[in-house]
Amino acid sequence: MAPLASAKVTLSYPLYASDFDPQSNNFLLVGGGGGEGRTGVGNKITLVDTSRKQIISEAVEINLSTDEDSVTSLAVASSSPSSLIAFAGINSSEKDLNAGRNEHFRSFRLEFPPRKGPDGKDGNVGSPQTFKGQTAPLGRASLFKPSAASKKETYQRITRLSRPCKINGGQLGAIATGLAPEGEIVLFDAKTSGPMGPWVEARISLGKGEAADIDIIGLDDNEDVPPGSFAVAYCSDYVVHAFNMTLKQEKPPEPQYAYSEPHPDASSQSKSRSKFRSLRFITPNLLVVLQNRPNRQGADLLLLELSPHLQGRILNRKRLHSGINSATALSVTHLPSSGPSQLSQHIIAVAGQDTSISIFTLEHPSKPPFKSLNLRLYTLLKSVHPSQITSLSFSSFSALPEPHKSTFTQYIKLASTSIANTVVVYTLPLRPYPPPSSKSTKQRHVLASPGWSESAQFAFSIIMAFVAIALGMLLLQTYSEIRGVAPGYLGAKSWLSQHVQEFIAPPHDHSNDANIASIPTLIASDSSSSAATAISSFTDQVSSSSSSLKDHATRTLSNVRDAVTDSSSNLRDQATGTLSKIKDAVTDSPKDAKEAIASALDAASAAASELSDASAAYSAKASSTVSSATSSVSSAASSTVSSASSTISSTASHRYNHIRDLLSRHHKHRRHATSVLDSHIPHMIIRHDEETGGLETGFHREGAGKAAKKFEELSKREKEIWKEKLQETGVWAKAEGEAVLKGVFFGGVAQAVGRAVG
Repeated sequence: MAPLASAKVTLSYPLYASDFDPQSNNFLLVGGGGGEGRTGVGNKITLVDTSRKQIISEAVEINLSTDEDSVTSLAVASSSPSSLIAFAGINSSEKDLNAGRNEHFRSFRLEFPPRKGPDGKDGNVGSPQTFKGQTAPLGRASLFKPSAASKKETYQRITRLSRPCKINGGQLGAIATGLAPEGEIVLFDAKTSGPMGPWVEARISLGKGEAADIDIIGLDDNEDVPPGSFAVAYCSDYVVHAFNMTLKQEKPPEPQYAYSEPHPDASSQSKSRSKFRSLRFITPNLLVVLQNRPNRQGADLLLLELSPHLQGRILNRKRLHSGINSATALSVTHLPSSGPSQLSQHIIAVAGQDTSISIFTLEHPSKPPFKSLNLRLYTLLKSVHPSQITSLSFSSFSALPEPHKSTFTQYIKLASTSIANTVVVYTLPLRPYPPPSSKSTKQRHVLASPGWSESAQFAFSIIMAFVAIALGMLLLQTYSEIRGVAPGYLGAKSWLSQHVQEFIAPPHDHSNDANIASIPTLIASDSSSSAATAISSFTDQVSSSSSSLKDHATRTLSNVRDAVTDSSSNLRDQATGTLSKIKDAVTDSPKDAKEAIASALDAASAAASELSDASAAYSAKASSTVSSATSSVSSAASSTVSSASSTISSTASHRYNHIRDLLSRHHKHRRHATSVLDSHIPHMIIRHDEETGGLETGFHREGAGKAAKKFEELSKREKEIWKEKLQETGVWAKAEGEAVLKGVFFGGVAQAVGRAVG
C-alpha cells in the first residue's frame, strides 16, 4: 500500500478535542489551551482548513478568556454554507466555581467562506489562505447539578451529538461529568440551544462512578420504536449500559445493563479487570468497544452485539499491536451500502499511548444476525505526534448518486490532535466496490476491498498447509523413485520425460566399469602380497633373534667354564702348596704338624668358599645373559607379530570397507541408470567360497549371474543365513537394514553358508 497523504500544522496551545464539519471534510474544529492562570498559553478554538492534502492552515480562531479553564471537549452541532455552530465544555473561573456557579456548557458560531463542492477538487496547488470570518458566542449554561463538595473540580469531560434524524430533523446531545463527587449524564435537545442553553431531556445519575464514554445513533430504520427515536450507550470502567429514548418523552429513560467485564478467576494471580475506554455505535445493534488491559498490558477492540432487549454478547475480540500499552482515543465513520439489505463498511481508528494510530475496516450487514465479523487491519501509522494523542476525528462521507459513473477519487479524512500543539490530517482514498470493470450498477465506496471472514481465512490457511505438505511429499517421492531409493508407487520413470529424468539423475558414465570390475582381484592380490611380506619379515626376525640367542648362550657358557677352570686350577695349586707345607712340617717337627694341618684345613675351607662364590657369580652372569637374549627375541617377535597383524587387519579392513564401497557404488549405478541403460549396468554378486569359508565379491553383466539369486528372491531362511555370514565377516551390519542388500546377487549353496556360520 502506498503511503497515505498527510498534512501537519503546529498551533500555539495544547489540543484536547476535535471534530469535523458534518457537511464537508474541508474544515476541522479543534480546541484546547493552557487553562486558567498565568501560564502564557492561551485558551482557544481554531477552525482549520483541511481542503488540501499536503497543507493545512488556520482559517478562523477564537481567543477565549485566560481567567477560565481550557476547552476540554467540543462537537460541531450543525453547519451551513457560511457558518457552523459548535458546543464546547469550558469551566468557569475558579472564583465562580467556589461561588457555586459553573457555566460549563458553551456554544459558538464561526463563519467561513463557501466550502468546495463535491467535484473532487482539493486545491493542492498554491499557498494556503487564512479566512477572517466573524465569530460570536451564542450562550453559556450550567447543566450539571450543583456540587456540595468543598473542592469544586467538576468539568464537562464528554460532549457527544447524534446525527440529525431523517424523519423530523431532531438531534440528541449528551454531556458527562469528570472529577465529580457524583457522576452524571445530561441528555438534551441539540436543536434548542440558545443563550440559556439547550432543553434538558433527561438526567442519568451514575453515583460514585463516571462515564468513560457516550455515543448516540438514530433509529430511523427501526419500525419497532417510535419515529425520531435514538439509541444511547455509555460505559463506565467495567459496565456497558444501553437504552432507547425519544425527544420530549414523558418518562425518563431506564438504562439497561448490557455487558460487564467479568471478574478474574479465583486461581488468577492478578485480580485486576480490564477497563472500558471508549465505545461507538456501528449499527443500533452493534457496538465497537475499546478496552485497556490491567497494568498497561495492552488494549483490545471488542464487537458487542445488543439483543432486542439490549443484552450484549461479545462477537469478536481483537488485540491491538504489541507496542500499545494502553489506548487513548477511538473514532469511527460509516461508508454507506449500495442498498438496504447490502453490506456496508465502517472505518475504525484507535490511538495508542505510543502515538500510533491503527486503522481497521469492518464489513457488516445493517441488521442482525451478525456472522463472521472480522476487524481487518488496514494500516498502522507510527509516531504520528511528538507526544500523547488526545483526540481522533473522521470526516463524514456522502456518496454520490451514481458512484460507478464518477471519474475522480473520493476521500475520507482522519484528524488527530496532541498535547504537543500539533494537528495531523491523513487523507484516505476510497475505491468503488465492486470495481468498475465488473459493470455492476450497485456499487458502493470502501476503504479496503472486503476480504474473507476470520473463520474462512483460517480454513483456507489449513487447506493450503495440507496442499503444500502433499505437494512436498509428491515431489520427494518422485525424486526418490528416479534416484532408485524408493519403490515405484508413482511410476515416475514412466511418465517423466527423459530430459527431466536426466536433469534429476544424470546418466552414469560406463567408461570406468572395467576398472570397477577388476577391483576385487586387485584387492585379493594386494591382500595376499601384504600378508606374505608380513610373514616373511616375521620369519627373518625370529631366525635373526634365535641366532643372537645361540651366540649369547655359547659365549656365556664358555666364560663360565673358563672361570670354573681357572678357579679349580687356583684351588689345586693352593691345595698342593698346603699339602707340601704339611709334609715339610711333619718331616721337620711332629709338634708343628698339628698346626700345619689346622692351617691347611683353614686354607682348604677358604678355597672351597671362594670356589663356591665364583661358581655362583658366573652362574648368575650366565642366567642374566640368557634372560636378556630371550627378552630381546620375545620383544622382536612381538613387534613383528603386531606389525604383521596390523598389516593383515588393515588389509582385511580395507577389503571389507571396500566391499561396502562396492555396494554403495552398485546402488549409485542403479540410481543413475535409465530404462535404456539397465541392461548395460554390471550387477554385484557375493559368493560363498567353500574351501576358505570366506566371501568373494564381484560384478557381472547380464547372463553372468544365472546361478545366483537376488536378495529379495531368497527364502526367509536363506536370507537369515546370508545376513549372519555378512555380519560375521563385517561386510554388513544389522543397523544398515536390508534395503542396502536389495538388488545384490548371492551365489553358492545357502546350506553351506549355514554350516559355515554354525
